[in-house]
Amino acid sequence: MIKTVIIGSGNVAQHLITAFRESGNVHLVQVLARHPKTLEQQFPDLDIITDAASLAEADVYVIAVSDNAIGAVSSQLPLNNKLVVHTSGTTSLAVLDPKNRRGVFYPLQTFTKGKRLAYHHIPFCLETEHESDYAILHELAHSVSESVYRISEDQRKALHVAAVFVCNFTNHLYQIGHDLCEEHQVPFAILQPLIAETADKIQTLTPQQAQTGPALRGDTETLNRHLAALTDATQKEVYQLLTKSIIDHGKKL
Repeated sequence: MIKTVIIGSGNVAQHLITAFRESGNVHLVQVLARHPKTLEQQFPDLDIITDAASLAEADVYVIAVSDNAIGAVSSQLPLNNKLVVHTSGTTSLAVLDPKNRRGVFYPLQTFTKGKRLAYHHIPFCLETEHESDYAILHELAHSVSESVYRISEDQRKALHVAAVFVCNFTNHLYQIGHDLCEEHQVPFAILQPLIAETADKIQTLTPQQAQTGPALRGDTETLNRHLAALTDATQKEVYQLLTKSIIDHGKKL
């Protein structure tokens, strides 16, 4: 079993704690948390410490904190020549203190407090300085998930941007749709089967194959009617920008 320590107490840390504890091949030795109360309530039997001087011996130390805190946290660890990794999608491996062996253990998923996930489906993107350390990280990730990838720093950053488009931006478009429904006293639930079918289609089709709508068809009358119906200036701008992007993408094909 891989002996692991998690450093952090936020959403990612909490989900990794759950994933590691549910795995039969990971020994979660300890959690180092600056704010331990939430973790103590969720995981009363877990060894939670607040002082880095009390860190236990482990094979991997996983820093799961906000991106801007990774460097400072890693420099404060009283460790030497240990495998220390972070979970960020955009932060360079180089921000980790070089007194230790460095790596990235990036779970590409949206984490929401209290929302359980099927961890075996989450892609884990890995990067290390040394091949021997990659083998350790691969074993750790594979203990949790069936989906493990060796990803370079540039690839990881590109994936993170892509994830913002398909997750964060898409969810904000749901919010705009929700606002329009509320404005016109229509239940948002009417749109949920459409949302589900749209997401389901790209399991078997490319986004290009799945694309439908007036922009793809060049239906300018419908596009103009939609714009005339929108009363919010930002919504109009978003509609026009996305319409242009769909049309321009079609021209490239």
